[in-house]
Amino acid sequence: MEIFLIRVLQFILAISLLVLLHEGGHFFFAKLFGVRVDKFYIFFDWKFSLFKFKPKNSDTEYGIGWLPLGGYCKIAGMIDESFDTEQMKQPVQNYEFRAKPYGQILFWWGDTYIPVKDMTLGMKFNQEAKSYGFKDGDILIGTEKGAFKDFSADLYRDISEATRVDIIRQGKPMSITLPGELNLLNMMKADPSFVRPLLPAKVDSVLPETPAAQIGLQKGDEIMALNDKPVDSYNEFVDLLGRRADMLAVAETPADSMKARTVTLVIKHQTSDIKHQTSVDTVNTVLTPDLKLGFTVQSVLGLYKPVTREYGFLESIPAGIKYGFHVLASYVDDLKYIFSAEGAKSLGGFGAIGSLFPPMWDWYMFWKMTAFLSIILAFMNILPIPALDGGHVLFLLYEIITRRKPSETFMIRAEYVGFGILILLMVVANLNDILRALGYM
Repeated sequence: MEIFLIRVLQFILAISLLVLLHEGGHFFFAKLFGVRVDKFYIFFDWKFSLFKFKPKNSDTEYGIGWLPLGGYCKIAGMIDESFDTEQMKQPVQNYEFRAKPYGQILFWWGDTYIPVKDMTLGMKFNQEAKSYGFKDGDILIGTEKGAFKDFSADLYRDISEATRVDIIRQGKPMSITLPGELNLLNMMKADPSFVRPLLPAKVDSVLPETPAAQIGLQKGDEIMALNDKPVDSYNEFVDLLGRRADMLAVAETPADSMKARTVTLVIKHQTSDIKHQTSVDTVNTVLTPDLKLGFTVQSVLGLYKPVTREYGFLESIPAGIKYGFHVLASYVDDLKYIFSAEGAKSLGGFGAIGSLFPPMWDWYMFWKMTAFLSIILAFMNILPIPALDGGHVLFLLYEIITRRKPSETFMIRAEYVGFGILILLMVVANLNDILRALGYM
């Protein structure tokens, strides 16, 4: 519950800041050109608002809505998401929009990451990856395009487009030949995914009142086998539990459920004395209803030392711009997957976005995620869809070229169509989140 709340708070704070900055831009330029702003809201205030006030001698009402789908700056004399058609029926006023002629994260924190080449335990690969020649424990170095930086979506993208992947296997450099056109979406959506950092199945901490605590599991213990199947990593342990989930999903009786949850573990215990003697023990236990044993292992950040590239103020500006363009180009390139059946299923709403934030409050990751969302939302907002800024720009360009304004009836209908498209996308994306949470996707 605590992790959920932390992610929700990070998501709401990030969206609030982005809405404030975005709508603040509309507000600033409206005031600059003498256009009245009737309302300035963070989040939508459909039916009611959480907070509102109107300063004395001001034309603008400020407030906070209850529906976190964005926000709006209601500009007088402009057909927008407020659908205020009554105002448009009144005589044009000189303060209205329709009366006017057309005419730093890198500097503060640096860039902290774990180089892929430093992940000396190597990677864990799925069956598809192994069919191309990868083996568990291979250390990834790079492709013909250059060295891998960190383990991120960029690594998947580089592998999907590569014809050669350089690796180190058991201390020896070698290369894997690939077709150069792997499906990036399938690579990331596969269960297990194409490649993951290999994590040892060694206990780092034990949660109280869990099966792990009941069988006496302690820090330093290592899971060697699960139901007579060897476990070479924590990744393998999680994969084997995933197969138990399939059994649990088709269980018809309490006895069937208990059978799916009952497992036999082979555990190597390591004593804490100076000799570090080990012993092997076989135990039976019943997992929790969600198939958890109740222990954690060291994360990638715990296994490897991150490096930090420091940026001076002047260096951080071009570096930030380069990062922004790279994220945007990658996002645009990945949009092609949306027009496939699997791509549509991959759409995510508030839940998917919230899950991108770390489970612990981390200001560096918060600002990095906020920057990422800012880039994505900026691109989405300039799409030529009515109800978005890109749609308004499209109509203004039409007015500039043809020297005549679209009719108000057309503008209102276009706004409804655009708003309908956005609502449909939002419903589909959040429905996908719900279905994934319920285990149907």
